[in-house]
Amino acid sequence: MKVSFHKQKVREVEVFYREAGPKDGQVLLLLHGFPSSSHMFRDLIPKLAQQYRVIAPDLPGFGQTVAPSRSQFQFTFENLFQIIKGFTEELSLQQYVLYVFDYGAPIGYRLAMDQPEKVQAIISQNGNAYNVGFSDEWEAWKNYWEAPTDENREACRDVLSPKTIRDFQYLTGTDQSLVSPDGYTLDIAYMARPEAEEIQLDLILDYRTNVELYPKFQAYFREYQPKLLAVWGKNDPAFLPAGAKAYKDDLPSAEVHLLDTGHFALETHATEISDLIHNFLRA
Repeated sequence: MKVSFHKQKVREVEVFYREAGPKDGQVLLLLHGFPSSSHMFRDLIPKLAQQYRVIAPDLPGFGQTVAPSRSQFQFTFENLFQIIKGFTEELSLQQYVLYVFDYGAPIGYRLAMDQPEKVQAIISQNGNAYNVGFSDEWEAWKNYWEAPTDENREACRDVLSPKTIRDFQYLTGTDQSLVSPDGYTLDIAYMARPEAEEIQLDLILDYRTNVELYPKFQAYFREYQPKLLAVWGKNDPAFLPAGAKAYKDDLPSAEVHLLDTGHFALETHATEISDLIHNFLRA
């Protein structure tokens, strides 16, 4: 099994992606979150690719994907969804299992609502779709959504700092001895690139559109009843376990597993999550 690295042009964006596994295998489409990239799946991909065709793109504004500047491309979740939709079409992905994490959830759920016939199942790893999933840490973001002033924008900038990325995103709620520095060091380096902080602040403001879509995401769950596995780092400081359990309100057959780790659960529990995915997909 080898992981290969590719680029796919989608409109004005050059999407970087990782791929592994048999070309004729069931497709698993992995959508990463903030402030990461497909690099976050580096430990999971080899564990899944013996059986599945695993594809993990970098979203526009993240990782190695090349997008136009902010003056030429509007960084919104709707536009990120449209690029990922175009990416699946360019790769002729007719059906796939969605793995969504953090920012990947509202993008993946837009994809599922738009093309429900293509989504065979959903794996949500700390991917929120319910208001009960929000912790108190969202206050600055919510203030910015309600009043998008320069002052409120600046109040959100701290979340982009190296210390916050490392300590809050990666280390909170974990056995820190198990967290490799590779992930947060790379994310911090990406955040230091030109325009990176402003792109992320644009997306922080636009995140409110995801919350507005929660009722539609939930209506999709109720209507189509996709098979869903929720695997949650229960010590996540941003998305609470209640957000994982809420899936069962709309999807009674959903599997929910709470792991003793934080937001980036794959950093410490890639083997456990892989085992849960294999068991879920076999069933």
